[in-house]
Amino acid sequence: MNHSYSPQTHIIAEMACSHEGDERLARTIIDGAGKAGADSIQFQIWSLPEMVVPHHADYPLLQRLELTRETWRALTNYVRERYPRLQIIACVYEQSSVEFCEELGVNAYKIHSADLSNPALIRQISATGRRIDLSVGASTLDEIHMALQSINLARPDSTKSELVWLMYGYQNFPTPVEAINLEFIKKLQQLFELPVGYQDHSDADSDAAFWLPAAAVGMGVDILEKHLTHDRSCKGIDHQAALNPDEFLRFVEMVREIDRARGSATPRDFSPEEIKYRKYSKKSLVAGRDLQPDYTIEALDLVVRRADALGLPPDQADRLIGRRTKRAIAAYHLVTEDDLV
Repeated sequence: MNHSYSPQTHIIAEMACSHEGDERLARTIIDGAGKAGADSIQFQIWSLPEMVVPHHADYPLLQRLELTRETWRALTNYVRERYPRLQIIACVYEQSSVEFCEELGVNAYKIHSADLSNPALIRQISATGRRIDLSVGASTLDEIHMALQSINLARPDSTKSELVWLMYGYQNFPTPVEAINLEFIKKLQQLFELPVGYQDHSDADSDAAFWLPAAAVGMGVDILEKHLTHDRSCKGIDHQAALNPDEFLRFVEMVREIDRARGSATPRDFSPEEIKYRKYSKKSLVAGRDLQPDYTIEALDLVVRRADALGLPPDQADRLIGRRTKRAIAAYHLVTEDDLV
């Protein structure tokens, strides 16, 4: 029996700034991702003076949230020691952080949608040869196209554009359901012929935090990015769309159930249960009355019924009409070619 299943959805646990600038909380979030069975943990790593002007309104807040290079190195080691199958994605905003993340040996980079028109950063990340998750929320198709061109031009010869995932999400926390526009995901798939992921920012206190990503998977998405925090009730940074660790575990379990149900577009052999069901439910051609031996079958002699065995289906009646019976056939019993001359 050939039961082939599609690859499982790649689940990215987005830590963002939910760590509140506290290494201890960051470890709690990493534990939540690792124990739930996520595929990746996403870090936002930056050097503040190279990312934001000093008079920016959020500068003091970002200063409080910024983790040191030593802390990021410790957190990276923590992931690799505790959860070796958990990949590390670095969302970076400036060039020095790319250099640092190369020292860390991250698995992939996320380019924020704010940097789609930042060719210097795109070229630097592309030259690493690592996978790029290109965030395309609130971006024009031209911006996406130009960013992909920059990536391909800067790639080493040994890598291809298939190492790019387009990540679509509505950049509002939490996102109103009517603003999400899941249909656009299918358009991105058609236009760019690349894997497209969904970044979910729906209200973590609502059922939509579960069923919207499920709907996205049903529309062909193979990558889900979901925010994870240590405790949403604290109402800290990036908490609105972030699941608690126990909720994130249920989220991953839900997605894995969907993965098992997705199956494959390729027709497969019937399972024993399906064969049994066909025998029970499919209708067959049976005699509408008692038929004597050496009788020539007419159309009115055949009726369609569910029988105790599976015979010829109704659309095969022409194979029987006009042929003579070898033996008597009782009413409502199967009429098969073995019964006929």
